[in-house]
Amino acid sequence: MERVLSNNQRWVEKSILKDPSFLDKMAAPQKPKIFYIGCSDSRVQANEIMGMEPHEIFVHHNVGNLVANADVNLFACLQYAIEVLNVKHIFVTGQYECGGVQKALKRESAGQMDAWLRNIRDVYRLHHVELDQITDNALKARRLTELNVIEQCLHLYKTDIVQKKRLLTWTDKNEEYAYPRIHGM
Repeated sequence: MERVLSNNQRWVEKSILKDPSFLDKMAAPQKPKIFYIGCSDSRVQANEIMGMEPHEIFVHHNVGNLVANADVNLFACLQYAIEVLNVKHIFVTGQYECGGVQKALKRESAGQMDAWLRNIRDVYRLHHVELDQITDNALKARRLTELNVIEQCLHLYKTDIVQKKRLLTWTDKNEEYAYPRIHGM
């Protein structure tokens, strides 16, 4: 705990040296234009890989970057991002070497994770003809990662939260385009 508090203090000091208005920016109301759904992987920070500041992206993480029907946390974040923050873009971002995808590919019990991994296994089931033709396990996992991102984007499009906002902005003459736009990465 002492290490965490000490590191936090150094981070604040370093951030203020880099930008004296840093704390004021962090205290201001957030106005991100992007809602980022990504894996819980500890190696990846959304704002860093996109070259943006932390306050520019509203972030939700879970194992396998899933848009699962039972994930009330994700749907609370989605509703907040769309209705309160008025984000215009949603990014669903997967990464190769995803532990969730690799575990889902194994035909063995994953204990408590089985209910969650079923979502990735369903993506496999939907695309099994293509995936079963790939004999290299690493390439199969990479392709399942890509297909998983596509399927999660489709899940988002089907939500009432997204549909309502897209219809509202599509019929609004003051809006350049219907949003939120959904991007698979």
